[in-house]
Amino acid sequence: MVVLTLGAHIVDVLARPVDELPGGQDTVVVDEIRVTAAGSAAGTAVALARLGNEVVSVGAVGDDDLGDLLGVLMTRHGVDVSGLVRRADAQTAASVLPIRPDGGRPSFHAPGANLTLTANAVDPGLLAAADAIHLGGPDVTFGLNDPAFLASLDAARASGTVVTLDFLSNMPDLLHGARAFLGHVDHVLPNEEQAAVLTGEDDPELAARLLLAEGPASVVVTLGAEGSLLATRETVHRVPALDVPVVDTTGCGDAYCAGYLTALLRGLPYLEAARWGTAAAATVAQGLGSDAGLTDLDAVLALL
Repeated sequence: MVVLTLGAHIVDVLARPVDELPGGQDTVVVDEIRVTAAGSAAGTAVALARLGNEVVSVGAVGDDDLGDLLGVLMTRHGVDVSGLVRRADAQTAASVLPIRPDGGRPSFHAPGANLTLTANAVDPGLLAAADAIHLGGPDVTFGLNDPAFLASLDAARASGTVVTLDFLSNMPDLLHGARAFLGHVDHVLPNEEQAAVLTGEDDPELAARLLLAEGPASVVVTLGAEGSLLATRETVHRVPALDVPVVDTTGCGDAYCAGYLTALLRGLPYLEAARWGTAAAATVAQGLGSDAGLTDLDAVLALL
C-alpha cells in the first residue's frame, strides 16, 4: 500500500521539562532535547512509515539547513521525500517547543515555506498511484485550494483511493478557508478546538454531525485525555484514551491519523481504526517528540 502525505512539513526542536521560561540570560538545565520531523503531513508520514506503510511525502521546505535536516530525518524513518519542493526565498517551517512537566506544549513557530505550497508541486501521477492520500494541514497550505487539484482528489477517490484530512492550526480564518476540502475527502480528523471553530458547536458530537453533512464518510474528533469521538452517518462512538504516562502530547494527533488510516487500508471497520489511532497516539505520548516510541505496528497494537 502506498500512502501520499501532502501538506505541512515542520522541524520541531523540543526540550523537557520546562516549568517556565528563564529571564534575562539565565540558563535552565533540562533532561532532554530532541529534533524531529513534524507537521500534519511530515509527522504523519513518519508515523505511517513506522506502522509499515510505503510513504511518499510532498510539501514545500526551504533551501536551507533545516530543509536538509528534515529530509534526513524523514528518510531515516523510511519516507520517500523526493516530492519535497525546495524554496530559495523561504525558510523551512520550524517550531521550538518547551514541554511542560504535564506534557503540555506551548510553541514558537515560523510557518516558512509551508505557505508557498501550491497544487503545481503535486505530481498528478502520485495522486493517481496512491492507495491513500493524507492531506495534512490544508489550512496552512492554502495554495492547494485549487479547483483542478480538488478535481484530481475526486478522480482519485473515484478510483478507490482513500483520502483523509487533518488540520494544523486553531486559527479561525485559516480553518474556515480549508472548509472547501471537506466535500472532497473521505475522513476528517480535527481536534476538539478545531471542530468547534469550524462549526460553532462546542459539543463534539454536534460538531461532528455538522462536519459529516459536508461530505466525509467519517469524522473523528480527538479529545486529548478524554479519548476521541467517532461519528458516521449511522453511529457515534466514544473511544476512551489509553491509560499511559504522558510525557509530551506533540504529534499525538498525527499518530492517531496514521493509526486510523493504517487500519482502513487493511479493510478494518471504522471503530477498530479509531482504536488503532488511539494506540498510536498513546505510544507517542509516552516520549518526547512526534516520533517517540513508534517502532512498528505490533508494538503499537500491543497496547490494546
